[in-house]
Amino acid sequence: MGNMDPKALRMRVENISNIPTIPSVLKQLSTIIENPKISLNEISHFVSKDPALTTKILQMVNSALYGFPGRISSVNHAVMLLGLNVVKGLLLSVSVFEIMHKAMIGLREHSIGVAIASKVLAQKKGLKEPEEVFVAGLLHDVGKVILTLMYPEEYDRTVKEAEAAGISIFDAERNNFSETHAAVAGWLSEKWHFPKKLCDCIENHHRPQVSTLAPLETAIVHMADILVKARGLGFSGDNLVPEVNPKAWETLGLAEADLREILKELEDSVEQTEEEFRA
Repeated sequence: MGNMDPKALRMRVENISNIPTIPSVLKQLSTIIENPKISLNEISHFVSKDPALTTKILQMVNSALYGFPGRISSVNHAVMLLGLNVVKGLLLSVSVFEIMHKAMIGLREHSIGVAIASKVLAQKKGLKEPEEVFVAGLLHDVGKVILTLMYPEEYDRTVKEAEAAGISIFDAERNNFSETHAAVAGWLSEKWHFPKKLCDCIENHHRPQVSTLAPLETAIVHMADILVKARGLGFSGDNLVPEVNPKAWETLGLAEADLREILKELEDSVEQTEEEFRA
């Protein structure tokens, strides 16, 4: 298994809609998202036809997570307000969240935590589009879900190996698949025509020093991931808290007081959001 051919893996990942275990909503979504000419209206129409998806999108947009509590009543309004890229990311995350919960208990909570911390950090750094960094945080581990769907037994073994050997899930994936969840998510983000900055964040959240298109946004998601792990929120495949990359730390230029503030905000929002998602 360790010498799986990366080219073959990539081809299989990119043909995700042909994989039998992929839920139908994700199959439909991937064709919608992949279309680079898709309009806001077409996305609204697609979502509105599916009551469950409509409910989830509105629930997410109106949650404490998003900062528009209870103000958005239609998918059209949500799409207009948030823009195409954010809505594409949200659609993907609500469809993946269901699977996420089954794939790895705690991964959904971890991802929500990273999304919130990313948004708070983005606002702290004065970024104009904190929502896009939020989506990068929400989707940073989507590669784990894809690998679980495609190779359930092998991925389960990978998680067990990480625990038994005391190594990160990232290293265990490399041992078993020759590639990591970050690479897998990067391939799909490109195929789904996500903005290049978003692809960069997702693909390089473990190695922010190589990010060229979005070094600040990638450093933010990297830092958010580590903060959420350090707080023990959710589970992302291993219990190790990695060190912050020195270049990312320098890029962010945070003081200790900033970190305390971010953690406080994170805990308040996660609690609220988890309640809303369970409701």
